[in-house]
Amino acid sequence: MTENSEHSLGRRKSFLTAAAAVVVLAAVIFLMRRFASYDMYAVSWQKDLSQGSLTGYEPFGDGFLKYSKDGVTCITGRGAENWVDTYEMKSPVISVNGEYAVIADSQGNEVRIYGTGGRVGQTTTQLPLLKAAVSRTGITAVIEEDASSSYIYFLNKDGSSLDVSIRSILSGDGYPTSLALSPDGTRLMVGFEYLSGGVMRGRVVFYDFSEIGKNIPNRLVGGFDEPFGESLIADVRYLDGVYSFAASTKGLCFFSSRNLTSPELVKQVDETDEIRSLFYNDSYVGVILNNTATAERFRLELYKPDGTKVLEKTFDDTYVNASVDGDYVFVFSSSSGMILNTAGVEKFHGPLDFPVLEMRQGTVPGEFLMAGPTNLKGVRLR
Repeated sequence: MTENSEHSLGRRKSFLTAAAAVVVLAAVIFLMRRFASYDMYAVSWQKDLSQGSLTGYEPFGDGFLKYSKDGVTCITGRGAENWVDTYEMKSPVISVNGEYAVIADSQGNEVRIYGTGGRVGQTTTQLPLLKAAVSRTGITAVIEEDASSSYIYFLNKDGSSLDVSIRSILSGDGYPTSLALSPDGTRLMVGFEYLSGGVMRGRVVFYDFSEIGKNIPNRLVGGFDEPFGESLIADVRYLDGVYSFAASTKGLCFFSSRNLTSPELVKQVDETDEIRSLFYNDSYVGVILNNTATAERFRLELYKPDGTKVLEKTFDDTYVNASVDGDYVFVFSSSSGMILNTAGVEKFHGPLDFPVLEMRQGTVPGEFLMAGPTNLKGVRLR
């Protein structure tokens, strides 16, 4: 073997050794990030937020929408106020879907539609509002009611009316309790309560307003009564273009609209314990229940959009709210919090140094955002 060949072989071995070391180091960092647990955190930065009334926070973009009876503020993931819009609402309700949000005055008449840059549309309804939902394209649906009927109307993202509506007779069809739009805004899912034999029962109905549903009577492509029985339907949601779910006092039902003209129930999760909290994002649906099986008071369950269970964990901490962002689940009260990953590892479990109303992932790896009544903090676990 020549001297040049020996040098070449040596360089190759050194390169392979260095590459292997990099792979091992990356694997170690990955495992540490995934399985390491902490009971403390350090505040990386803090932003004081403007005073005023507060109804709640809703994740939006890389930060939050802070909304109240007086207006809404879009806060970035670094605590800056991106934009502000003022209004007067007695009971604001919010729906967020991707880069759009709608805020409506429940039992009032005001509707405001927002994009990442601020308000893009608004309207005033003729009848009192019940609920509102927005799609990823900004198409919005609202429920209005009078003494005998409810009406679902559709709006463009600028607030102008679309020539689409659904009327339901309260004494026959029932009372709509929740609604959701598919990501593209062409399909609608509605939860109803109706009276049968003197008993209130739940129902979920699917409508299609695309070209596919044009020739279907009333554009009604699916309806489900049996899975819900004598239960109250609390919420419905499209998780993506295929899967959706309905949450009732009986449990969770997961649906597939792969066949657009015939939605299918793909998983039914009946819960014998009382559901205390419901939370979700586009990738997961979670519930917290009273736990009667073990000594710990609560049980958390997390599901994929097709109804596959990915996590179950019992815990005993008193909590106020729960949420999911990315692959992390947050359970917290005004004084303590718990952060889990979807592998079930407690990334953090310990006290909080201020009242926290909402939590989510930060804008950089390893950072988490904690939003309180008057400030927003970026923290790192330690």
